[in-house]
Amino acid sequence: MKSFVHRGQITKVVFGSGTRAGLGGEVEALGRGRALVLCTPGQTAQAREVREILGSLTAGVFDQAAAHTPVAVTGKAVDAARAADADCLVSVGGGSTIGLGKAVALRTGLPHLALPTTYAGSEMTPILGETQEGVKTTRRLPEVLLDTVVYDVDLTLTLPPHVAAVSGLNAMAHAVESLYAQDGDPLAFLTAGEALDALAVALPAILRDPADTEARATALYGAWLAGTCLGTVGMALHHKVCHVLGGSFDLPHAQTHAVVLPHVVAYNAPAAEAAMARIGRALPGPDPAGAVFDFAGGIGAPRALRDLGMPESGIAEAADLVVRDGYWNPRPVHRDAVRDLLRRAWAGEPPARAASDRSYDPTGARHA
Repeated sequence: MKSFVHRGQITKVVFGSGTRAGLGGEVEALGRGRALVLCTPGQTAQAREVREILGSLTAGVFDQAAAHTPVAVTGKAVDAARAADADCLVSVGGGSTIGLGKAVALRTGLPHLALPTTYAGSEMTPILGETQEGVKTTRRLPEVLLDTVVYDVDLTLTLPPHVAAVSGLNAMAHAVESLYAQDGDPLAFLTAGEALDALAVALPAILRDPADTEARATALYGAWLAGTCLGTVGMALHHKVCHVLGGSFDLPHAQTHAVVLPHVVAYNAPAAEAAMARIGRALPGPDPAGAVFDFAGGIGAPRALRDLGMPESGIAEAADLVVRDGYWNPRPVHRDAVRDLLRRAWAGEPPARAASDRSYDPTGARHA
């Protein structure tokens, strides 16, 4: 008999086309009337549109959201919320903006709504990652769960195919780690598998025809599922590596996930047979890691960390940071193994074909 504990979600989800038109009603449903709209400097046009939709329900716009949620930027946003007498937050954008909204909500207690424009999935998790002095710290806090998420497929139609590709691989990484999570459960496994199926079909279709609304909807659906299952289970080696590379080397979030994922799949393969079989159903191939690597290359995703700005001299430092205070992982993680994994990812080499790991103990605690 399989024993498990399942964490339910409390976030209201509205999914469809044109759903952003009802955003004002969602703000009012929370009993609020002065929303501070958050965005990055590059998404001010979308923030202005949201401000027009909200009308008198808008308290202002803060447009300085940045990757990896720097604590200094959060401080400015908190000040802006207080100066505007805001009584709720509306994040418009991807993981950077939604991360900022979570950080501000944590510090102010304000309700938080989001209009996601990418496949990052942060909107469905209680995970907050913040960067201070070059170190990214990640915490799981129920206080940062969003109150309402409005998915409007129309907002993703202008997402360039190459951005959709890496954002979708980021979502795939959430699903993959949910398949072998320490606190996984049957619902998370089923949800993660469905997410992989949807993304595997949708991302190549978007590349072929960026105006394919059905493909865009399927990708957003998959991203929602991937974020949801990640929100109910724990993270492992893949996310630890990406958090280190992003926080300490300022590498772009989604692109880093895209490069690292096949290498971690290869590493964990000997200790996660059920997960590998499910990946293989979504992405058929001679082995799951190779299939992920080929799929990523086929949709134009980057393959090498050096192409993202990672210095070769940083590999040893990154390996040290990964094994320090690491996350649980299905296979034991050692510094030399991480260093080799990072070297391959840095050079853009295919993932290693992992041999069976004799030190793997299916009943023991294992940490990255």
